[in-house]
Amino acid sequence: MSGTSRALNRIPKKKVAKGTLNILATFNNTLVTLCDNKGNSLIAASSGAIGFKGSRKSTPFAAAKVGEVLGEKAQQMGMKEAEVVIRGVGAGRESALRSFAGKGINITKITDRTPVPHNGPRPPKPRRV
Repeated sequence: MSGTSRALNRIPKKKVAKGTLNILATFNNTLVTLCDNKGNSLIAASSGAIGFKGSRKSTPFAAAKVGEVLGEKAQQMGMKEAEVVIRGVGAGRESALRSFAGKGINITKITDRTPVPHNGPRPPKPRRV
């Protein structure tokens, strides 16, 4: 795991008191984006961007680190409270949220918007051996 990337070093000059935290937890990575109330992206980070590689990207520990980094940046921007939208079924769902909330930002609402298939695409044909 190397140092944080250049994208995470810069902090937006914009001061925001309220915002939305979007967590996308896939089986391979955890992406966290901080947006303002209009939905414009302010900061984004992921396990891969922080420096985790391979199967370590999908761990709860990596997700917690992403949440910590974004929590610190949000504090520097003056954020006081945030709504949370969680998508996906990965391992880093709760840990990213916990570490973000641990930075002293008040969580007002948690919404789970995990896409659920309602019978989805046609299944593959049987395998011929």
